Amino acid sequence: MPIKLDRTDKALLNALQANARLTVAELAERVALTTSPCWRRVRTLEESGVISGYQAILSPKALGYGVTAFVSIMMDSHTQEIARAFEQRLLEIPEIVACHNVSGRYDFLLEVVARDLESFGEFAREVLQTLPCVKEIYSSFSYKSVRPLRVIPLPG
Repeated sequence: MPIKLDRTDKALLNALQANARLTVAELAERVALTTSPCWRRVRTLEESGVISGYQAILSPKALGYGVTAFVSIMMDSHTQEIARAFEQRLLEIPEIVACHNVSGRYDFLLEVVARDLESFGEFAREVLQTLPCVKEIYSSFSYKSVRPLRVIPLPG
């Protein structure tokens, strides 16, 4: 059951999604609260799991990653044990920056960063193709990121 959010909660969440480095005083000012109630509301949103964490958003390009690939993987076995082992292995590979277990023809959709196409090819051959129970791999490459920030829409 989703948590019930009022107008102030939504304003807090929107402000934090835009800039999680705001101080409590800055945040309180933006949502027309004093600092103590603002802090309590943020804490409640954290404890309820609505806010699951904070992190810096890094630029792949600035760090030397010129290629972003979306890799669809089809498994040749779908037992629970194999799926769990596969998922655990994916968590150990730093080039995989996002992973979803999906419906449809493929079982997993990965977002992968690489320095260039050559290094992606090497990664696909030496890492992805050697994962257990991989039947098929299909890769697509991003020309550019149109919406680079992940902002979750708040319920009406």
